[in-house]
Amino acid sequence: MRGSVSLADLYRRHHEAVQFLHIYIREAHPSDGWWLGRGVSRFLVQRYAPKAALDVEDPKTLEARRAVAARCAQVLEHGIPIYVDDMDDRVCIAYNAKPTRLFLVGVDGKLVYRGGPGPYGFSPRALGEAIQQYLASRSQG
Repeated sequence: MRGSVSLADLYRRHHEAVQFLHIYIREAHPSDGWWLGRGVSRFLVQRYAPKAALDVEDPKTLEARRAVAARCAQVLEHGIPIYVDDMDDRVCIAYNAKPTRLFLVGVDGKLVYRGGPGPYGFSPRALGEAIQQYLASRSQG
């Protein structure tokens, strides 16, 4: 894969062969709990993720988490169906997914690709390469 790759690109390219899911987990940088504080948080978000919502408090209920997830889906505009982890963070804990991670799970339920923690380990390009390799291996087998 050459050039810049986004999740939207991967979804458009592979959605017929791969089931994409976006699982919204615990808020990565809530304004009421991130140790860097609002000023630094705002700077980092504007610098590295300008479309991200600012001043999002850590949701205390499932309904509040769903509302934040819905806003997240609108901002990201990647078209991937979004689901929400329960308040017990079962999915987040099982996959060690915080703050953000990309995974590829094979049809047998085994982990094929596990990206590094975001933001630096968040690489749609690497996920795309893993998808291509996985699909190629499936067509040969």
